[in-house]
Amino acid sequence: MALPTKRLGTTDMRITRVGFGAWAIGGGDWAFAWGPQEDAQSVAAIRYAVEHGVNWIDTAAVYGLGHSEEVVAQALKDIPEADRPYVFTKGGLVWDPADRRKPARRTGAELRREVEDSLRRLGVERIDLYQMHRPAEDGTPLEEYWQTFLDLRQQGKIRAAGLSNHDVSRLETAEKLGHVDSLQPPFSAIHRAAATEIGWCEAHDTGVIVYSPMQAGLLTGAFSRERVERLPEDDWRRHSPDFTTKLDTNLALADALVPVAKRHQVQPAAVAVAWTLAWTGVTGAIVGARRPDQVDGWLPAADLDLTSADLNEIAAAIEQTGAGEGPATPSA
Repeated sequence: MALPTKRLGTTDMRITRVGFGAWAIGGGDWAFAWGPQEDAQSVAAIRYAVEHGVNWIDTAAVYGLGHSEEVVAQALKDIPEADRPYVFTKGGLVWDPADRRKPARRTGAELRREVEDSLRRLGVERIDLYQMHRPAEDGTPLEEYWQTFLDLRQQGKIRAAGLSNHDVSRLETAEKLGHVDSLQPPFSAIHRAAATEIGWCEAHDTGVIVYSPMQAGLLTGAFSRERVERLPEDDWRRHSPDFTTKLDTNLALADALVPVAKRHQVQPAAVAVAWTLAWTGVTGAIVGARRPDQVDGWLPAADLDLTSADLNEIAAAIEQTGAGEGPATPSA
C-alpha cells in the first residue's frame, strides 16, 4: 500500500506523513509507562502499520527501559531488508536499573555508550535518525553533546542527527556547529506552542516529526472521564493535567472534531493527526498504536487534506473551548 511521502529535511529519506510511535509498547512498570502491554500485540500492530504503507518507526531507549527497541527489532526481523521501514530512536535519558520507577537522568555524557546499546537492541548496523531526547541537565553543554551527534553521523553510526524537545535558542546553537536534520516537538490541537520551533525548522530546511498529535489519545474520540478512571495505576496519564484538571476542556475540543471527521468519513483520530500535518513545516506525525485496529483509526491522516473550512471550524472550537495554548490556525 503506497502512502504519500515527504523528504525529511535535507536528508535522503522520504518518509510517509504518518509514522508508528513506539512509546506505549515499551510496557509497564517504569516512570512514564502506559500500563501493561503484550509484546505479541505490539509486534502485530507494528507489522500491520508497515504492511499498510507506513515506512518509519519512532522509538527511544528509555521507552520501557530498552524494551521498546527490542520489540521493534522483533517486529522487523522477518521483514526483507528492502521492505524494512526506517527506524528512528533517541538517547540522552539514562535510567537506574535498580529502580524502574525512578525518572531517567537527562545526560549528554553517555551518548557513545547509549548509541551502541541502541544499535544492539535494534539489531541494526546504523540508526536512520538518532535524536537527543531532551536537553541535558547534568552540566553537559549543548555544544558538547551535539558535537557527539555530528561525529556519530560522520562516522556512519547514524544516518541523520536530530533534536527532540529543544527550543529555538537551542536549535540556533546546534545549527552553528552542524546542520540539525530534524526536530521532534510535542504538537497537537491542544498543545500548539511548538509552532514557533516548526517555523524555525521550515526556514532552516530542518525536518519536523511531531509527537502526540492525538494528545495521548484524548483527541481520538474514544476517551471519557470514566475511561480515565479505569487507566492502570502505572499509566502516566492518570497524573497528567490534560487528563485531570483540564480533561473536560480537552474532551470538548475532541467532540468538535467529530463533525469534521464525519464529513471526510474518517475517525476523529485521523482529523487530529491531519491537523498537525496541515502545518507546512511539519514533515510527518508520530502516531502510536497498541493493537492493529488502532492503526486503522489514524492511517487515513496520511493523505487527508483538511479544507480551509475544516481548519476554521477547528480554530473556532479551540477558541470557544479555551483548550491548550498556541496559535489555533496552521501557517499558510
